[in-house]
Amino acid sequence: MTHTPTPEQAAIIEAAATTTDNLIVNALAGAAKTSTIIMMSEAVRIPSLALAFNKRIALELQERMPAHVTCKTLNALGHAALGQMLGKRLKVKADKRRWLLREYINNVADEKEKADLFSTFQDLTRAISHGVACGYVPDSYPRGPGKRLCDDDEFFSTRLDFEPTRAEIDAIRTVSYEGIAEALRGNIDFDDQIFISTLWPASFPAFPLVYVDETQDLSLLQHKMLEKVARKRLIAVGDPCQAIYGFRGAHEDSMACLASSRNMRELFLSVSFRLPTSVADHVRWRAPHIASPEWAKPGTVTTLSEWSGDTLPESAAIICRNNAPLFSCALRLLAEGKRPELIGNDLVTGLVKEMKRLSKDMTLEQDDTLALIDAWLAKAKRKSRNPGAVDDKAECMRLFVRASDTLGIAIARVEQIANMKGSIKLMTGHRSKGLEFPHVYFLDEHLINPERDPQANNLRYVIATRAQETLTYITSEGYNA
Repeated sequence: MTHTPTPEQAAIIEAAATTTDNLIVNALAGAAKTSTIIMMSEAVRIPSLALAFNKRIALELQERMPAHVTCKTLNALGHAALGQMLGKRLKVKADKRRWLLREYINNVADEKEKADLFSTFQDLTRAISHGVACGYVPDSYPRGPGKRLCDDDEFFSTRLDFEPTRAEIDAIRTVSYEGIAEALRGNIDFDDQIFISTLWPASFPAFPLVYVDETQDLSLLQHKMLEKVARKRLIAVGDPCQAIYGFRGAHEDSMACLASSRNMRELFLSVSFRLPTSVADHVRWRAPHIASPEWAKPGTVTTLSEWSGDTLPESAAIICRNNAPLFSCALRLLAEGKRPELIGNDLVTGLVKEMKRLSKDMTLEQDDTLALIDAWLAKAKRKSRNPGAVDDKAECMRLFVRASDTLGIAIARVEQIANMKGSIKLMTGHRSKGLEFPHVYFLDEHLINPERDPQANNLRYVIATRAQETLTYITSEGYNA
């Protein structure tokens, strides 16, 4: 044991070691949840499984856990179970469903329909992946050993963020069907490792005790996987205040649902070792029982009406709800001679692909490119169930086009930002989760709207609790270089 446990940690360790209760630990931001899991595992000396959400965390956890604890990702566990069920070595192709979708569209006879489907290729790809996360199995798929959590009617009417056309529904349904068929032939992608192993009769190894972290981010499909994995005792850790991934398929009330279904005893980790007292006080509106250790720094929570690159210390992180203000900020900082680093290149990749689809003519001038963006926006908003996200993407494109003479130069500017490394970090609130910084600048808080997003207040809490020393509120309008 690396340090003397706090009273809350001691109570959790005692419950783990002296009872057989299923436990759910409500651990607030910076409350040493990983250390607590390790101390529990040192006190409960039985073969155990610790589940992590990515390989890096699983490897780090394995180094710190005692030898009787096996650390795996949900995907690795599912992969082994699926291989055993099929009785063959699995072939992993990360872009399997993209390849199936491209093949489907190429075989469409009607040239206009083919062009329309290729124009929404990214949306269709996301929809198909989201279907896997939701446990969607097409109604046309033969009834057999597999189970479905979501059918055609529910998926297409409530689970997508856009209104699909009949041709798009056919594409999503067919590729979803073929994705399952390929997986059962042993050709899988990473999604199948959880999807197929959970909904088909794969067997998982039995452990007397299973630990799972980040419980607030579990999807319904992952809940079902836990039912197969944790057949005896489960200890789950998470923070419902940090549940922000509902749009990706996470269960919006994951911890409460799990606690109820397993009759779990709830315990708390409320002392934040990360936050200065001023930030802990500041977020008490969302986490009323959050507390600070006696030695915590006071820190500061302030608002700046005006700011510039010279305002920011070298270790600053600028965090915003939307992408467009971050891109605008990056361009302004570059003009000041600063070197911003954008965290999360996947959003840049998607933006570049969208801009390249506007026109094949990379010499297209600014006004003509802006007109194409307006046309793209009008078409996208007619279909979208999330117009705010569409507006944000359009504004991102406009920012770079307005700063460039041609479409090609605008795309080159986006790619320059994507590849830049620097001391000032820029990221969305969703991307910031799990990170911490000495100085956090919360950009354009007003963009977080609880009327449009049921998890908006959780996102506000997540952004604020990244701060180790200072939290500063700034606006795009206040930028004054």
